[in-house]
Amino acid sequence: MSYKIGFVGCGNMGKAMLSGILKAKLVKPEEVIISCHTEKSAEEIAFNFGVKTVLDNCEVSKQAEVVFLAVKPNKFDEIMPEIKSGLEKNPNAKNTIVISIAAGKNLSYLESNLAEGQKIIRVMPNTPALVGEGMSALTPNARVTEEELKYALTIFESFGSAEVVPESMMDAVIGVSGSSPAYVYMFIEALADGAVLAGMPRAQAYKFAAQSVLGSAKMVLETGTHPGELKDAVCSPGGTTIAGVAELERQGLRNAVIAGEMACIQKSIDMTKCD
Repeated sequence: MSYKIGFVGCGNMGKAMLSGILKAKLVKPEEVIISCHTEKSAEEIAFNFGVKTVLDNCEVSKQAEVVFLAVKPNKFDEIMPEIKSGLEKNPNAKNTIVISIAAGKNLSYLESNLAEGQKIIRVMPNTPALVGEGMSALTPNARVTEEELKYALTIFESFGSAEVVPESMMDAVIGVSGSSPAYVYMFIEALADGAVLAGMPRAQAYKFAAQSVLGSAKMVLETGTHPGELKDAVCSPGGTTIAGVAELERQGLRNAVIAGEMACIQKSIDMTKCD
């Protein structure tokens, strides 16, 4: 299965997705059309990826068979009439799949702003897609077939991992993966600050901290071992690690992480209610 692919907007996330799709050879560059906000960005993307670029959102939904909505949530009320207008001119509109990656825009919102019966998939990816290590959650509407959903999974797996989830889990997804890279960057920065305080050069401290986080994450994913068990394996009785763990517990690390994540989830719920 192969489709002509279109992007409405192509910022950092859009470029990461486009790069993964092209590297995986899911489509050829000439089978991709992208609408950009400015001539400058259109020229840059055309030069870097060899794809067709336009300044008209309608052209994308008019020509593409898979349309990615890759603009910020606050732009959706502006672009949705243009997407709908383009689809009305698309001879294969009933089989065109519209994929949104915006937080706070649920299937109900998307369906109410497109023609009845439109195939739609709501997706929440995250920024590690930029280095081929993204985590994406997909929720299709009832019109999307199993084969079409498999193809969508293939797209998102081209730049990381992807799973299908019920829409009721999407706010939790935003908390645990969509926004969580920011929490991890804060943790890496704090680890590095501690090393700098102890005398390590900052560039080296960032490398040690980031590699430790990367390796620890791979241990969880590749061994399938519970994180608590992996933590226990590092904590020798009366040793340095358990001393650090005990202090982190005293300072409320777990509570702080959970509270931050819940604040993120609540914001996602509030954004969805605004629609």
